[in-house]
Amino acid sequence: MPSISSLLLSALAVAAPIFAVDTPVNATLNKEIKTAPTELSKLDLVRDDYAFDFTQSEKYSYSPGGVVNANAATFPASTGHGMTVAWLALGPCAMLPPHFHPRADNFVVAVEGNTTTYMVQENGAKIVTSNLTPGKLTIFPQGSVHSMQNNGCTNATLISALNSDDTGTTNLLNALYQLPGDIVDAAFGTNSTSNGGSVPDVGTGAAVGSAECRARCGL
Repeated sequence: MPSISSLLLSALAVAAPIFAVDTPVNATLNKEIKTAPTELSKLDLVRDDYAFDFTQSEKYSYSPGGVVNANAATFPASTGHGMTVAWLALGPCAMLPPHFHPRADNFVVAVEGNTTTYMVQENGAKIVTSNLTPGKLTIFPQGSVHSMQNNGCTNATLISALNSDDTGTTNLLNALYQLPGDIVDAAFGTNSTSNGGSVPDVGTGAAVGSAECRARCGL
């Protein structure tokens, strides 16, 4: 399996379009739901929009991949329920770059494909590596750094459940290179110019994965 360092290097290699965060589709409705006096009155506000279609999102892609969240921003009916459900689409050798969720624990179950996940919970903790095939689940505790890669030459799909309807996501490399270049260089123990310009935008949430996998799959 590719190392976490090779996944980090891969995340530096490919640019992606910008879709960085979930934009509320109806902020006014979110406010009305939060201030509704009863659960029945909340239902009256959303009863005609009570189904969410992951496949209609601009982030639904297996080329290289994407993360589609059903949450308060994208699906107002979920406002106040304290849940986000995400469709994780990973094309051949695609990855989710290292990131964390500041406001939620994350349970991920594999539906198709063969995906390896990596997680570091905090300083002093050893890396946890899990291999997810259909029917297997892993946990990323709130605030833990995690990443995953589709190891196969066909699509991988996973379903992610998080215990907040506004989880937040911080991609580590994108955040890191917002800091002054000399601070980043010092953190890496180097005197070279920082390489933040080559870090791809958050995009759909996924990026091209390791060189080893791409070579094996002829990509």
